[in-house]
Amino acid sequence: MSPRRRGTRAAAQEAGGAGPAPEAAPRPPQAPSHAGRPEPEPPAARIDALGRKCPLPIIMLAGQIGSVPVGGLIQVLADDPAARTDVPAWCGLKAHQLVAVTELAPRPGWAFLVRRCY
Repeated sequence: MSPRRRGTRAAAQEAGGAGPAPEAAPRPPQAPSHAGRPEPEPPAARIDALGRKCPLPIIMLAGQIGSVPVGGLIQVLADDPAARTDVPAWCGLKAHQLVAVTELAPRPGWAFLVRRCY
């Protein structure tokens, strides 16, 4: 049988190293990140479709995306439950990138952040 491997702390102690490592101080809470990605830049345009029913949020998005430079962001605020699936589906069909979806609080609805890709 092969000898059991020992961890680096045990190996350091046997080699005459310092005792156990001091415990790290607790970290203060941090703001949530976007899964390791940097914060997106502010949107170049904002569409307020709150209170408007399907298909108006999509029609408004399709009408205004051309006013945003390629690579720019447009934010869509919507509270129609259909928008939760319609905006991501429209982005996929039109080859634009859905960057983020956040819930509006305290009122119901979502903020969709869409990047114009062409």
